[in-house]
Amino acid sequence: MDPQNTNTNTEARVLLSHAKTLRLHTGNLVSRSRLKKKCPGSPSEELQDCIQATLSDWFSTSKLTFKDLPDTLDCSIPQPTDAITPEEREELKVSVKLFLCESLQSSIKDAVEMACQTLAVSQLDSVIIAPPGPVEGDSQTLSHLQPAWEELEALVKSQKIAAIGTSDLDKDLLEQLYNWAKVKPSSNQVNLASCCVMPPDLTAFAKEFDIQLLTHNDPKELMSGATFQEAVKGGLQDLQDQDVSDWRLEWVLRYSIIVKSRGIIKAKGYLVSARKASP
Repeated sequence: MDPQNTNTNTEARVLLSHAKTLRLHTGNLVSRSRLKKKCPGSPSEELQDCIQATLSDWFSTSKLTFKDLPDTLDCSIPQPTDAITPEEREELKVSVKLFLCESLQSSIKDAVEMACQTLAVSQLDSVIIAPPGPVEGDSQTLSHLQPAWEELEALVKSQKIAAIGTSDLDKDLLEQLYNWAKVKPSSNQVNLASCCVMPPDLTAFAKEFDIQLLTHNDPKELMSGATFQEAVKGGLQDLQDQDVSDWRLEWVLRYSIIVKSRGIIKAKGYLVSARKASP
């Protein structure tokens, strides 16, 4: 066995056991050669590959020692970030989809602030929210959406976000949200895997109230807790189940930076936040 690998894995185990929070940035997937060669079959597989590769790269180049045991592990790969310069900001659109894995409203503000800091922007152009799904057997309701939407509205008011949107709402629920909300949804994503044609009532309502209908292919649960733990183990080889069993995924933020005039994606990546469950 390679002594260097053994030492790295021991260090990873110690860092994970001490840390309470893990923050991860994949870097720009458009230019990141290691991931660009792979063609994952789904958004979930892409995210799993990203987490594994980023953790592996970060720990192999990390300068942390046993003397440095931070509560928060900030895992980002050692390459130029996606920071946007003031000169190019007007030419770019920064779009975000935020997948909440837990019902913590503070997660929304944390995720938006981390995105702004990572990309060096003061405001995100659009944020689409994908809240955690309702308990099995229940359907999504307005009361289920309201806490997250109120947090988004506060971020619009503070000018951290320009426009906010929803995901997978049918016409009735979109109408309820529209009528209740102070800041109206500017878009609604529809999963074409479950709906090959846009429902006519949804299309008519969206057209009347100037809501953009978009399509997506994200699963209802982007990543399960078990899959996240497997991704961490895959990135930090030789970890045991007990090393990762307490870690919980809080949120995943996927961003795209688009050149407005050409409609091409300049950068795309993920920000991920996880926490260790209290004993």
